[in-house]
Amino acid sequence: MDLSMIIRPEHTFIGVSVATKWKALANIAEKAAIAFHVEERKILQALESRESLGSTGIGNGVAVPHAVVEGLTHPRGLLVRFARPLDFEAVDDVPTDIAFALLFGEANRGEYLNVLAAIARQLQAPGVLAAMRKARTVEELYSDFLADSRL
Repeated sequence: MDLSMIIRPEHTFIGVSVATKWKALANIAEKAAIAFHVEERKILQALESRESLGSTGIGNGVAVPHAVVEGLTHPRGLLVRFARPLDFEAVDDVPTDIAFALLFGEANRGEYLNVLAAIARQLQAPGVLAAMRKARTVEELYSDFLADSRL
């Protein structure tokens, strides 16, 4: 799976300052609305509805908030590194500092698991997550994430 077609360099953010996961979701919705030309309110409602079903904090300081959003024709994503780790109610209780927000249209709802698996493979590569946490620029963060990917 070519993650670079879902998460683009211009949709990568570093130093995002929020205090709670709910404020993080609002910030992500705002950024996604601008990036993907979809109404912010729709995105936020979809993300909040999904999060209310259970935390999307997958552990090791990573969260993958995701939702089906009306108006999207292709899977889209954002890569966000927070200024300070926040409680995302992750399965391992480790505060979250990196989020991959994934948005899907109804027609590609089933692709979520494939995208999540591709992200997990990238993060399991030796040194990738540590490099992402040390990145000083958006460009470094993005390239560290996709380093050595078999796209």
